[in-house]
This record gives sequence, structure tokens and C-alpha cells, in this order.
Amino acid sequence: MGKLKALLLTQGMHGMISQVEGMAKALNTEYIHKIVRLSFPWNLVPPKFTPISEIILKDKTYLNEGETPDLIISCGRKSVIPSILLKKKNSKIFTIHIQDPKVGFKNFDAIIAPEHDNLSGDNVYSSKGAIHYITESEIKKAETYLTNKIKNQKLVSLILGGPNKYYSFNKDQLIEIFNEIKSKFISNGYKVIVIPSIRTPKTIIELATKELSASGYVVNSVDKQAYLSALALADNVIVTCDSTSMISEAAISGKPIFVAHMKPKKNNYRFKKFYRLFNEMGITRDLGDQIESWTYNKFNEAERIATIINSKLKN
Repeated sequence: MGKLKALLLTQGMHGMISQVEGMAKALNTEYIHKIVRLSFPWNLVPPKFTPISEIILKDKTYLNEGETPDLIISCGRKSVIPSILLKKKNSKIFTIHIQDPKVGFKNFDAIIAPEHDNLSGDNVYSSKGAIHYITESEIKKAETYLTNKIKNQKLVSLILGGPNKYYSFNKDQLIEIFNEIKSKFISNGYKVIVIPSIRTPKTIIELATKELSASGYVVNSVDKQAYLSALALADNVIVTCDSTSMISEAAISGKPIFVAHMKPKKNNYRFKKFYRLFNEMGITRDLGDQIESWTYNKFNEAERIATIINSKLKN
């Protein structure tokens, strides 16, 4: 019997792609990824008020062409209705939704949500942090990618996110983070590798270059191999607080992780619950805490949950 075939549905954001691909890899599937685009006004309407109809979709090709998938793995609100539509066309498809679908949970065979989302149900599986597509073998393979760019006995990697509805990433906050890195790391002999994400504006990359390039190397574009290499080379990893996905990804490295906190624009209680969990698990500390080395079990929730899902698939 060959590998199961999976159709991945997301809105195209890095965090979502990382989660669906991480689950597809952990389930050992062959997969293709489709970006879901909804027509106006349905792109603005919550799933629970959206009709289960092809009329909402800009692109319907993946509903009616190609081989029927064994699995659909979806993430994000825009992917909810397409997954339900495909299940209605063929009830044998096993559907997995990642994050809270904001519709009845029974529309899916399995729902995977981070513990800090507080979801519960017979088909809900909670993860500690976000599942993701980074693997230990990929990190090891990419280790030498940046070695010709930076050489030093002590390295710290800074993983930058970007503005969202909780964090503004204003210049003053970023300067404060950069100064903390200079004070705690660079002044103690570290060189810094700066890695932007798809959400990092050009202005922030330029500011990081101005403030930190003299003491390390700033990657000026999205580069997955540079990201993996930075995780492999670093003695310590710093991740901005806006992304539970990136913090979860960094945790597979087994390296000490410092979270660079910023003042939130609104109540960030779900983030706080996540920070507290990872701190209690011995994975993270706050940027500004004393620099020291610590260890924890390398963390891959995708593999753990895939074991549970595979048992359901066999049944």
C-alpha cells in the first residue's frame, strides 16, 4: 500500500503552512497545498455564518479535479468551508482541521488545537504549542548554510516576526530589544544572526541591519535554509513574542530560547498562557533574564499527535 494522499488547505500564511505541512509530514503522506481564496463578502464573514456552497470560492478547481485525497488537512477560518464541502462530496475523506474552526466540531474527523485555546471535545486533540513543519534532520542538514557568513565561538540567533493585531513592533520597542541583545549577548562575546520571517516588514529588517549588522549577520529576505541554519548554529535563540508558531518551531532545536516581549495592543491572555506553559516546561525564559545554558527534551508535537491520528485512520 502506498502513502496516503493529503490535500492541504490554508490562507497562505507561514504559521498555517507550517502547521498543515508539519502534520502531513508526521503522517507520512504525499501532499499538495492549495491556497484558499474566498469571494467578497465571504472573505469577511465568520465560517458559522457562511453557506456551505461553492459560490463562496474564487477558485473551485481543487474541488472538482485530480485524484480524491485520502486526507484533508486545513488551517485557518477560510479553509473551513472548502474542507466541509469536499467531505460532503466524499464521506470517505478523513478531515483534520488545525485551530478552532468556529463551527461545529463534528464537521471534522479530528481537530488539533493548541492547549492555550481551551478547546475540548471527543475529536479534539490538544498540542502544547503549535505543531509545525521543522524537523531535526532538516536543521542538521542546513547547519553549514550560514557558516561562510558568520564565524564565532558564541552565537545567538534572533528570529523576527512582525506586526499583528496584538503587537505593533514600533521602533522604540525594537530598539529596546536590540539594546538588550547588545547588553546581554554581544557585550559578552556573542555574534548575532538575525532571521526575518514572511511577516517582517522591510523597515524592521533595515533597522536590524543598522543596529546589529556590525556585530553579526542580518539575513535580508525570507530564506528557510538560513532559518534552519541559524537554529543549528546558535548557542541561544531569541524569538519575538508575536508568534507561538516560531517559538514552537525553535523548540525542536533543543536550544535555550529567550522570548523577546513587547507591550501588547490588546488583551493577550492566550499568548500569556502559552508563554507560561513553555516556561514551566523549561523551554523558554524571557529576554533580559540571566544568560545561562539549560536543556529540555526536543519538542515535536506533530509526531506525538500523528501517532494518535494514525490509530484513528487504521480504525
